[in-house]
Amino acid sequence: MLKLIKLEMKKFKMGGYVRSSLITNVIILGVICLISYVENLEGAIVFEDYAVALQLIETIIRATYIIFAAVLISRLVINEYKNKSITVLFMYPINRKSLIIAKLLIVVIFTFVNIVAANIFVGGGFYLVDQFAQIVPDQLTLSGLGKHSASVVMNALSASCMSLIPLYFGMRKFSGSTTIISSIFIVLIVCQNMNGFTLNSIVFVPITLAVIGAIIAYLAIRNIENKDVIH
Repeated sequence: MLKLIKLEMKKFKMGGYVRSSLITNVIILGVICLISYVENLEGAIVFEDYAVALQLIETIIRATYIIFAAVLISRLVINEYKNKSITVLFMYPINRKSLIIAKLLIVVIFTFVNIVAANIFVGGGFYLVDQFAQIVPDQLTLSGLGKHSASVVMNALSASCMSLIPLYFGMRKFSGSTTIISSIFIVLIVCQNMNGFTLNSIVFVPITLAVIGAIIAYLAIRNIENKDVIH
């Protein structure tokens, strides 16, 4: 399985996606710091404390990589069916289920790792900028950092699973645009912030969506021997 994953990553040149994610992280950090600094100069308090700042950063990153995952699904799976290249792959002496599992694992692992890494990069960068710009009128504590870190890991895990939900919609008509649009709807559900409240804070919501994503992946793998589309 590991060899198959490596082959798929090499085939689709995942290094390009890694570079794109790094650029995305820099942009997120730059936008957040710039807006916060400008607002701070005007006397407005953007973040009351680090809990609020880190929560916003985590929400933006999670939303970004759920959509990023949809792009990967579109490239690794949907386009293969749309262009009929999947038929050629199925002629190789490779188990069909293993092939689909490898593709979906790439999406899940990429999403999870990048959400965690992006939070470290953007959160750490924001903290360094704050030491000079004094954006947040508060100090970051070890207990607060530990609590946030645990939240990041759990949210990254649930997001990496729920990011598989667009697979169902994309496979209906082999549409990459439908895949991406459906991921945007998921982002609107779990990442919309209303006065500090998000549906993601209700534990039942991300868990349910993560389970749905896992079920969709299971159906894709189970049905692959008999038919090439999820119904």
